[in-house]
Amino acid sequence: MNIHPTAVVSPEAVVSEGVEIGPYSIIGPDVTIGMGTKIGPHVVIEAHTDIGEGCRIYPFASIGAAPQDLKFRGEVTRVIIGRFNTIREFATIHRATAADIGVTVLGDHNLIMAYCHVAHNCKLGNHIVMANAANLAGHIHVEDYAIIGGMTGIHQFTRIGAHCIIGGCSAVPKDIPPYVMASGNMARLYGLNMIGLRRRGFKEETIAALKAAYRIVFRSKLLLRDALLRVRDEVPDLPEVRHFLAFIENSQRGVCRK
Repeated sequence: MNIHPTAVVSPEAVVSEGVEIGPYSIIGPDVTIGMGTKIGPHVVIEAHTDIGEGCRIYPFASIGAAPQDLKFRGEVTRVIIGRFNTIREFATIHRATAADIGVTVLGDHNLIMAYCHVAHNCKLGNHIVMANAANLAGHIHVEDYAIIGGMTGIHQFTRIGAHCIIGGCSAVPKDIPPYVMASGNMARLYGLNMIGLRRRGFKEETIAALKAAYRIVFRSKLLLRDALLRVRDEVPDLPEVRHFLAFIENSQRGVCRK
């Protein structure tokens, strides 16, 4: 361990081998920090926070503060951050209220850029990019490989689908389906995230099937339930197509449209 003498580390924190803690950082009680994680100067990590191995946390980040929710009554909840995440300057990640999942979760290999906010009860998967000053309200679920553009605001209880990309300065009031591009205030869909899908190694037959499914759901004049049935009848039954359909069917807020 390499802990700067000006850092304040609670004796009730568990700090693993190879951890670096920079000047003036504060580590609260009931905090676990995994092997090889590097914490820069002036970082605050409050109680009831778990951070996995190999993370990099930059100056002035705040992790584990109480949620900005008037219903919060001081109950013990947690922030759980996985492995190999990068959390840049002034990012804020709040712990949960006792509602629904009762925890704020980040998976592995995520990039949370400067000034981003992850609110209470959010659940983020893996390999997600949040560009500068993107903001997640409470209870948002973000699936793997989603990219959220800078200065984008996302409404509480919204879901963001896997492999989608949301343009900068967007306002997102409804769910964004997986594999698509979305942008605007209010956000609208602009087809599949073709560049992202190819970069991630999706097969051309899978991309073609998703394109056909997107066209039927969002560009036909069918009612949604009829469009979903038509996709099942006409489009190859691939896992990605099933995920696309299930995401839309299970939406509680409704999905952004073309």
